[in-house]
Amino acid sequence: QVQLVESGGDLVQPGGSLRLSCAASGIIFSIDVMGWYRQAPGKERESVARIFSDGSTNYGDSVKGRFTVSRDNAKKTVYLQMNSLKAEDTAVYYCNAEGVRSISRWYAGVWGQGTLVTVSS
Repeated sequence: QVQLVESGGDLVQPGGSLRLSCAASGIIFSIDVMGWYRQAPGKERESVARIFSDGSTNYGDSVKGRFTVSRDNAKKTVYLQMNSLKAEDTAVYYCNAEGVRSISRWYAGVWGQGTLVTVSS
């Protein structure tokens, strides 16, 4: 069984920074893509940042230049460094893994349970 566990969500003031982490558990051989999505109240879930196994990345337009995604393949962990946070960044942030090869099976996609980020003064 593969699971993703996020941490780091918190209340932060506008202009502040926060770092999210997401660790994959289970006997995992490889993960093609790891990334972050978010869902604000009343809105659809949107892609925030993704990082591929070769280290290439893509970002949502609203976070470019402010957020940085990285991953540690040995630890099966993905990070999201969020700087210059705005009120509109307030959302539940979900970790996602695509193309997960575990000892028992291949997973097209796995989701974490979500972590709340609130940006408010």
